[in-house]
Amino acid sequence: MRCPFCGNVDTQVKDSRPAEDHVAIRRRRFCPSCGGRFTTYERVQLRDLVVIKTNGKREEFDRDKLERSIRISMQKRPIEPERIDQMISGIVRRLESMGDTDIPSKQIGEIVMESLARIDTVAYVRFASVYKNFQAADDFEDFVHELRPPTLDT
Repeated sequence: MRCPFCGNVDTQVKDSRPAEDHVAIRRRRFCPSCGGRFTTYERVQLRDLVVIKTNGKREEFDRDKLERSIRISMQKRPIEPERIDQMISGIVRRLESMGDTDIPSKQIGEIVMESLARIDTVAYVRFASVYKNFQAADDFEDFVHELRPPTLDT
């Protein structure tokens, strides 16, 4: 593994342990050249996924991009980082086990929204505002109105 500080390719693993509910291995590494310490994660990748964008463009699935968008929607929410990691790993496993390597971005967005709705409604609305491209406050109001159960007027 290349050292992110000096570029040395001869780094040493100092510690390995399971991470993210045993779906990844966390490795603490040390660079003998510069003395830098850093962490890497090793995950199983079942297959290479390709995202089909709404404009028809194809791009390689990027777990980090998915993670960034989810973490942005969950910013300052009372959710443990481990819970977020478990959710992301679950989404990726679900995508990899779908059978097809080409996955429409719309389908990925729906899976993410479904997962967020179960964990935190504020993060769900935040993600939906970007995913559904809200343009005005009325868009938020309409979306939140759909979330609320109807009340009985007496």
